[in-house]
Amino acid sequence: MLRFYNSLTGKKEDFVPLDDQRVRMYVCGITVYDLIHLGHARMFIVFDMIVRFLRSQGYDVTYVRNITDIDDKIINRAAQNNEPVEELVARMIDELHKDEQSLGLLPPTHEPRATQTMDEILDMIAKLIENGAAYLGDNGDVYYNVSSFDTYGRLSGKKTDDLRAGARVEPDQAKNDPLDFVLWKAEKPGEPSWDSPWGRGRPGWHIECSAMSTAILGNVFDIHGGGMDLKFPHHENEIAQTCAATGEQFARYWIHNGFVRIDNEKMSKSLGNFFTVRDVLDIYYAEEIRFMMLGSHYRQPLNYSDKELESARATLDGYYTALSKAKPGGLPESESYSEPFIAAMNDDFNTPEALAVLADIRRSVNRCVDDGDTDKAAQLAGLMVELGGILGMFQADPEQWLKRSLRPGGPSNDDEQISDTEIEDLITARNQARQKKNWAESDRIRNELAAMSIQLEDGPDGTTWR
Repeated sequence: MLRFYNSLTGKKEDFVPLDDQRVRMYVCGITVYDLIHLGHARMFIVFDMIVRFLRSQGYDVTYVRNITDIDDKIINRAAQNNEPVEELVARMIDELHKDEQSLGLLPPTHEPRATQTMDEILDMIAKLIENGAAYLGDNGDVYYNVSSFDTYGRLSGKKTDDLRAGARVEPDQAKNDPLDFVLWKAEKPGEPSWDSPWGRGRPGWHIECSAMSTAILGNVFDIHGGGMDLKFPHHENEIAQTCAATGEQFARYWIHNGFVRIDNEKMSKSLGNFFTVRDVLDIYYAEEIRFMMLGSHYRQPLNYSDKELESARATLDGYYTALSKAKPGGLPESESYSEPFIAAMNDDFNTPEALAVLADIRRSVNRCVDDGDTDKAAQLAGLMVELGGILGMFQADPEQWLKRSLRPGGPSNDDEQISDTEIEDLITARNQARQKKNWAESDRIRNELAAMSIQLEDGPDGTTWR
């Protein structure tokens, strides 16, 4: 049975969906004011992995990942760019989708936007006011009354007295309590706004996700996820306002992925170690990034470095080399490999352990190839492709993978990349030199190719390259 860590209870629990084999999952997406960065990439890849695994086990997964398309950050960036908010949002959503495709992510089942869920947002705020969990401030903002929710802080483990002692109230806010947070912001000149019973304005960030998730998945659903940075205050506030509005449980399981660190330091623009996904995809392939990220458990901090990515690249080359020799076909009758792989994934999505099982399969493939057992090698290679697909890996053509450029834009991102035809011509010239026992010329050609990062492998079927 699948067991994973529930952030709400602080322990591993058996996963029992509300509706048999149907799973309803909501993951907080991003606020579209800039290109996505490595932290976003980890969140996307982690939940992509979870969806792939659930579906591989026969679950019918409804995967909702929202887009926040109205927020202070968006408004401020549009003002900095001197462009309308609508144009910035449309452009950044388009760029977001490009990056998601580049990362090889499965599309969500639904991708709601805050501005397209305004009726549901207004209805939820009205219910909160009616229930006494929200109030209209003197400044025209509507606030959630945190003191009305007895279990506030349960998800994050924070105590309201401690939070209240360290809270700061801005002079222009009309809160009854420093912990209260805004549900509806009164209209300001030059900002997008919508009609509401409390005057024109726009929603606060937290209420948007509560409305979007329940509108599609219902008041109670199975899994709510996101990055660790969202646990407080965003997810804490979601729980409080949604439960107060519906009188029901909201999400039953909460999953949070860990932070990304750059060379063992927290990723930060101020430290100059802040990378967008495009920065990295200009140097490394998406599968190399995925392999590196899944090499760490999703709940643990991830250390990102060129060294880690180079290691991922070398390891993936080893897998694809094995696949190119074994020619995947069929599956082995024995469950000796698939069972430990599934067991690892059933244990809190333990991808490092699952990758260790795949490494064992690769070693067995290579042994079978060396022993001349081509049928068993092909079956094991087929299993490696099947199980790897659950993690979103090993789906490329092995020959094409091994002949790819070291960098997505070419070995040095310039026009000096050698063509496949030129490589094949040099291999032919080398083979001719070897036939004539001209070892000096043969070595010269091999060294010439090696200088261009082309490796040759001589075998009984001829010379192959990567």
